[in-house]
Amino acid sequence: MKETKRFFKLLFRSSTGTAGFIIVLFICLSAVFAKWLAPFDPAAMDLMNMTKPPFWMDGGDLHNLLGTDNLGRDIFSRMLYGAQISLVVGILATLASGVIGMALGVVSGYFGGVVDHLIMRIADAVYAIPGILLALVTLMVIRSSGITTLVIVIAAISWVPYARLLRAEVLQLKNKEFVKASRTIGASDGYIILEHILPNVWPSFIVVSTMSMAGSIITEASLSFLGVGIQPPLVSWGGMLSDGRVLLATHWWVATFPGIMITAAILGITFLGNWLRDVLDPHNKGL
Repeated sequence: MKETKRFFKLLFRSSTGTAGFIIVLFICLSAVFAKWLAPFDPAAMDLMNMTKPPFWMDGGDLHNLLGTDNLGRDIFSRMLYGAQISLVVGILATLASGVIGMALGVVSGYFGGVVDHLIMRIADAVYAIPGILLALVTLMVIRSSGITTLVIVIAAISWVPYARLLRAEVLQLKNKEFVKASRTIGASDGYIILEHILPNVWPSFIVVSTMSMAGSIITEASLSFLGVGIQPPLVSWGGMLSDGRVLLATHWWVATFPGIMITAAILGITFLGNWLRDVLDPHNKGL
């Protein structure tokens, strides 16, 4: 309870942290309660109301709050359900890439030698290829674009920052006195890693995870925009952008509102991540 109070006290002392928290909380609540907040089925088409403008351009008619797309589907409802997809993919891909990156980074830094060299060369190879290009080619080759496939592909291209950062930290930690003392009294490698290494790299892992989630959401939106990500009838912000790109000159709202949501989500997560980085930095004593 005391730690929770301290957390929120530090959070609300930071304007960027507070802004990020509010944005992320708003998007999470929108996704969780989309079923109750959405006035229409996101896939329901109304060909009599295609490309209907937002309510302030339509004489105050609140029937379709943010208008409809080229198939008469309610944009507000689709944005709410799109938040679910973005968060699910973002969270699962971040967890998967984090587990892979942490395991490889800790093993690489702790054991060194051939294992370290092999893991880092694999990381260099993955890092050398643009992630979005690698994901795009992979999805086109396997011709599968479900949520599970998308999560696996994004995780496969996102683990490198975890591995590199945690390897660097483990290289420093394994030479600390408390680690040497544990090794001297006969502690096993597994015990040292679990009891001494992982607790000390956890703050860095949290910060990287926050930034990685923002990247995962952008990657999912980009792949859906290019037509190889989330497919109908599932709703994705990137897919909504793709549907509206040819209508920007005449019906700007079809693409603008999902674009705003993507931008807001990335900004919110980035603000929160920057605040976490400052709070968890042991050299930042002012927080």
